[in-house]
Order: sequence, then structure tokens, then C-alpha cells
Amino acid sequence: MEVEFDVTVTCGSLYDYMLHYTYTSLQGLVGAAAGALFLVEYAVSRQFLFLACGLLILIYLPVSLYLRAKQQSLNPVFKKPIHYRMTEEGVEISQGDETQMHGWDVFLKAGSTMGSLLLYTTKRNATIFPKRQLQQQNVQEKVMEMISTHMPPKKVNIR
Repeated sequence: MEVEFDVTVTCGSLYDYMLHYTYTSLQGLVGAAAGALFLVEYAVSRQFLFLACGLLILIYLPVSLYLRAKQQSLNPVFKKPIHYRMTEEGVEISQGDETQMHGWDVFLKAGSTMGSLLLYTTKRNATIFPKRQLQQQNVQEKVMEMISTHMPPKKVNIR
């Protein structure tokens, strides 16, 4: 079996990934919990300082992630579509004249967000496949099947 498709990584795709990565890490969870605790303390004490701190913490992280995603989306690599070909051997990635082949053993895990399928190459870096683009090309189910078939079940967490 083989699946071929093209993906253009947008600001929205990057932001979706960054939100997922941040809020599934200890740092993101602690930050969200701290912001929520400040809001609870404000509700109890009615001291404006707690409200200001809680809102600052809860608003700062998503806004800074969006700005970072916006900046990264301006990178020339994300301007052109990336062509993927999933085969029994691995995933071939090509853009312009450059082509790379990654065997299935290179991928640490697979996951998903509301808007993307993710193939992690390191703990922090992932190949992003926006679901909307996969659906438009009628390949989302095939991509999920390829990932599930070629990676150990413990490493696949796609919803």
C-alpha cells in the first residue's frame, strides 16, 4: 500500500500543534492551573491583583504561541507545499528539488489534535498533517491506516 498527498503548513496548523504540545506538557499544565488558582482566589477575596495575575497568565501563553506560530509560518519552507509519500519502507518527504526518506523506525510516536495528525521525529518536533487538507485529498483514513500499520500500537495515539 502507498499513499501520496501534499500539505501546506499554515499559521493555524502550527498554532494548533504548539497549543497541543504546550498544554500536554508539565509546564503548560502548571501554568494553566496557576492562572485558574489566581482566578479562584480573586472570586474569594475580590482583590484585583489576583484577577490581573490570573488573566495575565491565562492569556499570555496562547497569545505568545500564536505570535510564534505566525512568525514561523513566514519561513520560506512553509510557503510551498510539501509532498509526502507513505510506503511500506517509510515516509518520503519532498519539496522542490529536495527529497528525504525516513524509515518508520525514525518516528517516536504518532498523535493527533483537533486539526492535525502528528508524526513525532523528536520529543518536541513533529511532522504536521492538517486533517482538513487530508480530507480534501480523500487520504485521511489511508494515512491513519498507514501510521497504525507501521508503528507499534503503544506509540500511536490518534483520535
